[in-house]
Amino acid sequence: MKTNKKPWPLGTLSNAKGIRQRIDTNPDFQRPAVWTTAQKQLLIDTILRDYDVPKMYWRKLPGTPDHYDVVDGQQRLRAIWSFVDGDFRLPKDVEPVEGMPTAGCGYENLPDDLRVRFDTYALDIVVLEDTDEDEVREMFLRLQNGTSLKAQEKRNAMPGVMREFVRSLTQHEFFGRVGFANTRFTHDQIAAQMVCLELAGGPVNVKNSDLNRMYEANQKFDVNGATSKAVRRTLGLMAEVFPEKTPELERYNAIALYCVFAELQRVYAIADIKPELRGWFLDFEAKRRTQEALDEDHGDAEWVTYKERISHSTDAQESIRFRMDFMLRHLLELFPALPLKDNQRDFTHVQKLAVFRRDSQTCQVRIKCDGVRVEWDDWHCDHKVAWSKGGATTVENGQVACPACNLAKGAD
Repeated sequence: MKTNKKPWPLGTLSNAKGIRQRIDTNPDFQRPAVWTTAQKQLLIDTILRDYDVPKMYWRKLPGTPDHYDVVDGQQRLRAIWSFVDGDFRLPKDVEPVEGMPTAGCGYENLPDDLRVRFDTYALDIVVLEDTDEDEVREMFLRLQNGTSLKAQEKRNAMPGVMREFVRSLTQHEFFGRVGFANTRFTHDQIAAQMVCLELAGGPVNVKNSDLNRMYEANQKFDVNGATSKAVRRTLGLMAEVFPEKTPELERYNAIALYCVFAELQRVYAIADIKPELRGWFLDFEAKRRTQEALDEDHGDAEWVTYKERISHSTDAQESIRFRMDFMLRHLLELFPALPLKDNQRDFTHVQKLAVFRRDSQTCQVRIKCDGVRVEWDDWHCDHKVAWSKGGATTVENGQVACPACNLAKGAD
């Protein structure tokens, strides 16, 4: 990589019909514009007072005429262009510059001497030549060290295939239908968490440190492998279930819902209920809102817990597991006859939860008892119609049995 420092006057850089057209301030490793108007105004005042502005770094791209990617300095460059374009003015209470008033001035009505000073002010541009993608991303991360880049913005600049795969997922039609914007790579964050969950085969910690390790360990990630196909398959199901913009698809439920849909595809035969999944989710969210409107003394205890789990530590394994199980149990209560893909004998964890809650923890067999109340760690999920006689392993065909009754039934 070669570097070449050049002074560029603002008048040249800001010409909308000149080099400005060939400067990309938003290559895919960059964060979006985040500066406030006050920050932009301070930069313009700094230039008008002829104070120093830190140098910028651009990457020169192959080909002619010259094109550039901004590696560092895009917030400053966008602020300068925005001022020239008349998008904002200087504050009304700003002090004069060498006796010349600038309060409330835009570029077009600056005093002539100051506009000339602005146009001829030279920014120091360090041009990077003969660079590859990894070198540029490494340079970007080093230049941003100590600034307020969010974790996903940093990951978006990491080298490797995992970054490219996560970025590609954000273009999936599902992300065009969610209720949250892609502010500062929020979609990338959620997509990365989905991949992390898929790599683990279910709920796992998806905190920033976990995602960083995933990016570093999977720089040669197989975009055609089993994990990538599973992620796209689940996103495809989610897009099919939600064919239009759905404001209820918020950031706090996207991950748990992904886990639910991944589990449905892995374990259950869902063809018959697929058209009804959207209605189930909307009803679930409606009930959540109703419960949230109640005070804790009148709300259902499990819904109170669910509210806590979508408010705090949402990227922790325990929280994700609870939310997934809670949503999936409500779905199985609505569709108790939902069969497993393979009619295996053992009930799934969530099927057992649904049966346990539906039967109020009470033995339904009543051969050796009169309907004793059981504890979670001491009961059997029994087939009403025996599995050996063709009974399905479904919530509908399951029942709570105390150990004594289940053993007695098996002996008959």
